[in-house]
Amino acid sequence: MKESTKARRRMVAMAAQAAALLALASTAAVAALPAPLERPAQALRQPGRGVTLGLAQAGSRIVAVGEHGAVLLSDDAGRRWRQAAVVPVGVTLTAVQFVNDRLGWAIGHQGVVLRTTDGGEHWTRQLDGVQVAQLLLQDAQTQGGTKAVADAQRAVEEGADKPLLALHFSNEREGLVAGAFGTLLATRDGGATWHSLTSRLDNPRGAHLYAIDRAGDDVLLVGEQGLVLHSVDGAQRFERITTPYGGSFFGVGRDAQGAWLVAGLRGNVLRSSDSGHSWSALQAPAPVSVTALSRDAQGGLWLANQAGQLLRPDAAAPRLKAVADTAAQQPASLLLLADGTVLLAGWSGITRVESPSR
Repeated sequence: MKESTKARRRMVAMAAQAAALLALASTAAVAALPAPLERPAQALRQPGRGVTLGLAQAGSRIVAVGEHGAVLLSDDAGRRWRQAAVVPVGVTLTAVQFVNDRLGWAIGHQGVVLRTTDGGEHWTRQLDGVQVAQLLLQDAQTQGGTKAVADAQRAVEEGADKPLLALHFSNEREGLVAGAFGTLLATRDGGATWHSLTSRLDNPRGAHLYAIDRAGDDVLLVGEQGLVLHSVDGAQRFERITTPYGGSFFGVGRDAQGAWLVAGLRGNVLRSSDSGHSWSALQAPAPVSVTALSRDAQGGLWLANQAGQLLRPDAAAPRLKAVADTAAQQPASLLLLADGTVLLAGWSGITRVESPSR
């Protein structure tokens, strides 16, 4: 019995030692991997099937972005997809926009801003979260008080961990990007340099910013905790707009008549035809969060909710009507093509909906 007990103990000790060595090797292997900011996008076995969060059109090409630095390209209206040739980061990308068929930007986690000049084939990094934190600190030291400076110094210490969630470029030089904790940055030279506008927002709690809409110098920002901010001077000053709903808004846009729509949690969609002085609620077909909003070529608004429904404002009544039920899971972005096709980007990849009812 004693020999048997000793043998079992030796076996247990050997197993524990082997497990410890395996854990140490695994930890070393993980430590050896470059950080997502320093490694290129992950190669995908099935482009278009992974988590996808942003969609844009670059001339006749469609560009999508998503998890692990994925940038996907389609030259046949979203039927087939391939990965971009060069994406220098492996962070999740959240949004993308093109100002013509070749020049575009993408943003994402860890404060990343990427730029392409060849229709999305090759991308270069213009900004990251370490630089963003420094911009926030410079802004706070110039414009903010003691608390703002302390918050900005904390952001510097935390490093590149703040996601960017929305962008809007008016042309080849002027752009805005926004994201977590009320971050708002601007460029006037196509992203070569950036400055922070965060201190100009009436956002003392640092609510996240989820969407941007701009028409000339008229800028709208929406975010969590019912945040709606309005600027009439090209984002130099912002006024906080009060709405009847205090939950998060994930989308903002203007319809063909110039009225504002803000859309968010639990199917709450509000419309204002007087620049935010008064609001009316649009009844949704279900209390499901509206997570994507886009305009078609005629200026009409389309929305998508978490259930994968495509929605449109009803011209005859203060409500949203469901025009299609789709297979999209948790759509984050939608894109209207000239032939009437709708593309949805979400957790299940890219869903193509041909000629939904209008």
